[in-house]
Amino acid sequence: MSAVERDVIVSEVGPRDGLQSIKRSMPTETKIEWIKGLASAGLPEIEVGSFVSPKLLPQMADCAEVVAAATEIPGITVLALVPNLRGAQAAFDARSHKINMPVSASQAHSKANINRTVEEAVEDVARVHALRQEFSADYHPGIEVGISTAFGCTIEGPVSEDWVIRLAEMLVEAGADSVGLSDTTGYGNPAQVKRLFKRLKSEIGGKAGGAHFHNTRGQGLGNVVAALEVGVTTFDSSQAGLGGCPYAPGATGNIVTEDLVFMLEAMGLKTGIDIEKLIAARSTILSGLPGEALYGHVQDAGLPKGFRYA
Repeated sequence: MSAVERDVIVSEVGPRDGLQSIKRSMPTETKIEWIKGLASAGLPEIEVGSFVSPKLLPQMADCAEVVAAATEIPGITVLALVPNLRGAQAAFDARSHKINMPVSASQAHSKANINRTVEEAVEDVARVHALRQEFSADYHPGIEVGISTAFGCTIEGPVSEDWVIRLAEMLVEAGADSVGLSDTTGYGNPAQVKRLFKRLKSEIGGKAGGAHFHNTRGQGLGNVVAALEVGVTTFDSSQAGLGGCPYAPGATGNIVTEDLVFMLEAMGLKTGIDIEKLIAARSTILSGLPGEALYGHVQDAGLPKGFRYA
């Protein structure tokens, strides 16, 4: 982790969440170049890939190689998404600094996403925690869990908030270092976000993790502000708004990293990220995926005259 002073951690998920939602595969060398560009801009944490079956997501087939290269970049924490014990073993073999395990609050989404019931997914977290305990003191990877569909599911509809909080407690008991909430489908609104994150912090204390928002209905940055108001300090985002969920019908892109960083800095919150360098890194996406649609307002409008970083 970088020693730069930060009020908020912006965790970049584009190389994983963004690329897995695009049918084309970005060349491995371009992925690594992109990650280096993001790191150069000051991103402290980057989710660089997903250890899943290449038959399901061929875009992620090179994950081990990408993780190995990313861990050589100074100043960043490297994350990889893993759906199960096999994926965790691969991530640990590649020496990922942290792993992110998605556990859905929706049974239907859980089956569609990882072919497991919610309860089986919690058991997998416990198995991964036990596997981690086998490593020596010089390698202790973090285990983060994001509760997917925490604010609603395109398959099941509304999700019980009581169940989301109970699930968070179960995940802490299973060995998760932190448990965050993911608006996988873009159903969340600011009032709901404040209420649920406040309850999460009340129930699991310091193990309450970050927020992962999608901008499907234009609520993304509003939800960030709501989460900030109840003490959330880590936010996932994707450069150029790439991303979605292949197993959540209608889910569109993540909140845009460039717009998020601008908003936070304009609010007086230090991110440690250089917006102009961040915007420059967008060109690498297009070099690997020519013609891909990129999103974001700061890129088009530029920084305001007289803008100062926090």
